[in-house]
Amino acid sequence: MRQYLLTTLLVASLVMLIAPPVEPAPAGAGPGAPERAPARQSKSGGGFRHAPPEELFEVARVIDGDTIHVYRQGRLEKLRLLSVDTEERITGRANVSATKPETVFGEECALWAQEYFAELAEDGRPARVGLLFPTEEERRDVYDRLLCHVVLPDGTDFDLLLVQLGKSPYFNKYGNSLICHEEFVAAQAKARKAKLGIWNPATNRPKTKGARAARRPYDRLLPWWQARADAIDAFRRAAAADPLLHVDSESPESLARSARAKLPEVEVFGQIYRVFDEDDGSRTVLFRSGDKAHSLRVRIAQEDVRAHAALDFRGVRREFVQNFLYVKGRLVETSRGFEMRSPGPDAWRVAEPALGAALVRR
Repeated sequence: MRQYLLTTLLVASLVMLIAPPVEPAPAGAGPGAPERAPARQSKSGGGFRHAPPEELFEVARVIDGDTIHVYRQGRLEKLRLLSVDTEERITGRANVSATKPETVFGEECALWAQEYFAELAEDGRPARVGLLFPTEEERRDVYDRLLCHVVLPDGTDFDLLLVQLGKSPYFNKYGNSLICHEEFVAAQAKARKAKLGIWNPATNRPKTKGARAARRPYDRLLPWWQARADAIDAFRRAAAADPLLHVDSESPESLARSARAKLPEVEVFGQIYRVFDEDDGSRTVLFRSGDKAHSLRVRIAQEDVRAHAALDFRGVRREFVQNFLYVKGRLVETSRGFEMRSPGPDAWRVAEPALGAALVRR
């Protein structure tokens, strides 16, 4: 297994050397206008490395290629690795998304990751890794997983390594990387040129004649993710210019800062998580957030529901359309988080590029 690990790392190094350079897309500043992006070392010696992490955490469990559990500050912390999305391992579940099918390669990647971290163990102790966050504000997803990069003791970025080896696409569905966007773009291009992993036409091909195998539709997913990343970049630029007026719905700090400024109107950017019809006839639009205690609710009063009827809130949640939108209004802080009353249907708009989304029904 140790020989296999060395071979894997050698392949990654060769891939970085043999392919031509790629012109990267511009990277934005980050949702919620972050005050600081973490420092990183320049590329040298043909490979990218962070500075060795100052603090290491024990790996408790490797679930699959992009989900790892570590012990941190006295608690078991579930990590969701940023900018990557390995294929789903085989569980036999009945309801599986067409965009994230369970695949043979997903199973192989999960087993590879488990062996990879087992090989990093020393002196009978579990492997230890560092964590790197894009901004000073640590964030979680809707499953309470900490969003971060895993950095090995020598500075290797494990998230980036997954893309270099073709075990994951560059997953910019939730925005271009604030840490090493250019490196992710180049790594994916080189892995595709070398036909590694998910980019190999033979990957997930049925082994027996007549059999059908699940394959992930990257030809449709990549343009969708890029459109979302472009929308986030546009918001990041606006938020960097005026962080009080342009608010990230997934950032409690950004929401609190703008609410406490008591401005007559702000514009919030985000995704709809759920829509509720309340008992009093009003409607609530709940925005997606990893912090449920500080999420944003946009209220549509009972007398205004009819005026908002043409807004297709559920339609903008579909796959392969632009899911990000903006809403303007007065933001207030409450005991349940943050609230805004929708002043009317004109306060809502879909983020550009729209990519098939139409908030107003035709």
